Amino acid sequence: MRARAVLFLLFCLGAPALAAAPAVASAGIAAGHPLLGIWRLTVPGTECAETYRFRADGTTFVTSAAEVSESVYTVSAQPDKQGFYRLQDRIVKDNGKPDCSGNVMKPGAQVINFIQFHPSRTIFLMCADQTMQTCIGPFRRVRSEEV
Repeated sequence: MRARAVLFLLFCLGAPALAAAPAVASAGIAAGHPLLGIWRLTVPGTECAETYRFRADGTTFVTSAAEVSESVYTVSAQPDKQGFYRLQDRIVKDNGKPDCSGNVMKPGAQVINFIQFHPSRTIFLMCADQTMQTCIGPFRRVRSEEV
């Protein structure tokens, strides 16, 4: 998803994986898409958490430690035959402060990841590819009153 996610992949390679053509951002994301909403990732081995708000207009708002950023994203409308949604994300704004991994994101940074949802659709893994070998997570759905 984000450059930060790729860096977390390196950080979390030892973490166990959970078993279990993109839309145009300006067109928005279909209502009911499982990615829409607020998601939280607690970084393993730390008390730091990242919160991702995936909006229906194809934008995200992310907080991670001192970092606050916004990005535009596209996500496939349906999963592929392996159950992955393709997610492409590009940072458009960042406050220049370090995220949970100590990195500072730069506007323009772009990354493609693959999302696999648990059947409950309340958690997902974000993977660098469709092998489930380099994933971070779980990202847990957050009710708006919990934010």
